[in-house]
Amino acid sequence: MSRRVVVTGMGILCPIAKTIDDYWKALVNGHNGVGYITHFDTTEFDVKFAAEIKDFDYSDWMDRKEARKMDDFTKYGLIAAELAVKDSEIDFEKVDGTRAGVITGSGIGGMETFEKEYRTLFEKGPRRISPFFIPMMIPDITPGRISIKFGCKGPNYSTISACASASHAIGNAFREIQIGAADIMISGGSEATITPMGIAGFTNMKALSTRNDDPEHASRPFDKERDGFIVGEGGGMLVLESEEHARKRGARIYAELFGIGFSADAYHITAPVPDGSGAAQSMLTAINEGGITTNEIDYINAHGTSTPYNDKTETQAIKKAFGDRAADIPISSTKSMIGHLLGASGGAELIATILCINHNIVHPTINYEVVDPECDLNYTPNIAMEKEINFALSNSFGFGGHNASILIGKYREK
Repeated sequence: MSRRVVVTGMGILCPIAKTIDDYWKALVNGHNGVGYITHFDTTEFDVKFAAEIKDFDYSDWMDRKEARKMDDFTKYGLIAAELAVKDSEIDFEKVDGTRAGVITGSGIGGMETFEKEYRTLFEKGPRRISPFFIPMMIPDITPGRISIKFGCKGPNYSTISACASASHAIGNAFREIQIGAADIMISGGSEATITPMGIAGFTNMKALSTRNDDPEHASRPFDKERDGFIVGEGGGMLVLESEEHARKRGARIYAELFGIGFSADAYHITAPVPDGSGAAQSMLTAINEGGITTNEIDYINAHGTSTPYNDKTETQAIKKAFGDRAADIPISSTKSMIGHLLGASGGAELIATILCINHNIVHPTINYEVVDPECDLNYTPNIAMEKEINFALSNSFGFGGHNASILIGKYREK
């Protein structure tokens, strides 16, 4: 029999918050985290805005010398993990490290590091490349550093599935506890791609909004005038535990993970399959694994990227999965406020989903102004709504046709 898995800690570092309490306040009040890019000079760029983390000092968390050996995506992940562990109140000196693991996701890894070292190679030659280049760049260095920090000697690796990376990581961490391979897992995702190459690459593939005259209203999921996503950055990490382990130590339990659904569109390298069948499959798989019915889903935290194709297709997927009931389910997009955290989005958005469950409030989708006939469901436009939420889905879909859905709900003793 598989073991029950619960969430006992959460940590967030994103464009609208650096603590869980501030994250919830910002989400429920519809705060915007998008603005003009300050990380680099955008004079020659067609897109000049993103969702950056502002006013953040790494020295509050780590030695400056050590920080110089890390790409920002690892710093974000490590700090979010520290926040989650602190929130969980686990004392890792008193637990069996072989029963604790770390699985995190990143869609790209150390892009800024790669760009800097590439310039060094051509300007100063190969002998000037940093000896830390490879361990700063590789995506799996984040779970490695987290495991070193806390002495976690159990399952440890990184998942890479574009914008579904963090959700795949959390799903795999869920499985490790379910099957008895671990009692504690730190999981989530981190990303830092607001760099010249990152912005130029996404711009040239026509994926980003070009609303340079009004960046605060550029992220507008499901709105008819949406024209692309907004790159965000940060980290969202969770502490998962077996129910038995959590209860034995008297932990506060935020929610329970009930099921996961993974699928592939098998259609196109970037575009979702038009009928939404792949995403519908991932949602239904998570629901079936959780042993509930589609009638019991109270809320969906959508992938909701603000791109013309994704939002239309995700709407189709929800209709395909839920039939006539689709119109009755409140939906919202966290990306409307924090932008698209790419490989970190699944972690940040699952935390948002759990907060909605805990407060029985659906956070809004902001910047929703013009109804799109092809997006005709309840996206909780602009204002939060009160709603009893017992079960919810968090969706993440990635380039390559990767789909991941997580079924999360209120924890109740049995």
